[in-house]
Amino acid sequence: MSEIEEILKSKKKPKETVELLAEALRHDRKLIDEMIRCFENGITSEKGNCMEAIEYVTKEKPEFAESCIDFVIAHINDETPRVKWEASRIIGNIAKIFPDKTREAIPKLLKNTYDKGTVVRWSAAFALTEIGKNNLELQGELTLEFKKILDREGNNGVRNIYLRYLRNAES
Repeated sequence: MSEIEEILKSKKKPKETVELLAEALRHDRKLIDEMIRCFENGITSEKGNCMEAIEYVTKEKPEFAESCIDFVIAHINDETPRVKWEASRIIGNIAKIFPDKTREAIPKLLKNTYDKGTVVRWSAAFALTEIGKNNLELQGELTLEFKKILDREGNNGVRNIYLRYLRNAES
């Protein structure tokens, strides 16, 4: 059994599992390929743990995502809400150093702005506004989208992400 599989199959609590996975990735970047294989073959909770571990690592070291950006983008609209929101957060974490690559995620993130789950919509808002902050040529287009989203978004936490972005963009 591989290192990633051992962690995923352990009887540890989810938070501890995610921390162990993230620590393994921090120490050996090559484990990302193994993580992706485990994700593809895993059950729902394992998929969420894998994506969250990548999110943990990219929060501190966004450059880590270079070898898995396409994988993350491919799962932004996953059927599992936790995978959707963690993938979106990863995109937000890496938008500053991969502005051209993260622009590919925009159509999928915009789709998630209609999701029934508040956390999915919040995470999409985080990612989209980070892309907007870090890709000047997209700011005008995204500003228009954010204003449309504000017209339909009922959750104040999600709304505040877009409002904060718009206030900063206009000043």
